[in-house]
Amino acid sequence: MKKELKTTLAPVPAGPYSQGIQFDNLIFTAGQGPIDPETGKVVGETVEEQTVKVLENIKHILEEAGASMSDVVKSTVHLSDLADFHAFNEVYKKYFQEPYPVRTTVGSQLLGIKVEIDVIAVKK
Repeated sequence: MKKELKTTLAPVPAGPYSQGIQFDNLIFTAGQGPIDPETGKVVGETVEEQTVKVLENIKHILEEAGASMSDVVKSTVHLSDLADFHAFNEVYKKYFQEPYPVRTTVGSQLLGIKVEIDVIAVKK
């Protein structure tokens, strides 16, 4: 059974999609940007600051399903500038432990943000 995940601790979707979906023990998050859920504004000017906010938003969605960052098995990362990869990676690795999730990182045109991430997790 498919269950919508909703939390006030992550931004409200800007379109016809859910923050997250749980299907059995699988959890899928929508792409999260560095948006403050209370103000709707972008948090941070650097890729490091924005990555922290993105991963915190993801963490809150996972927690709504009773999961954590340690349950993440796959992430997809969009960077507006691939030159930010090293700085992004320094923050990203603080949110995960070995074995790290598999990851795809691509350069993308993003509207006014430096990073967007979605994840797939398996709830234990």
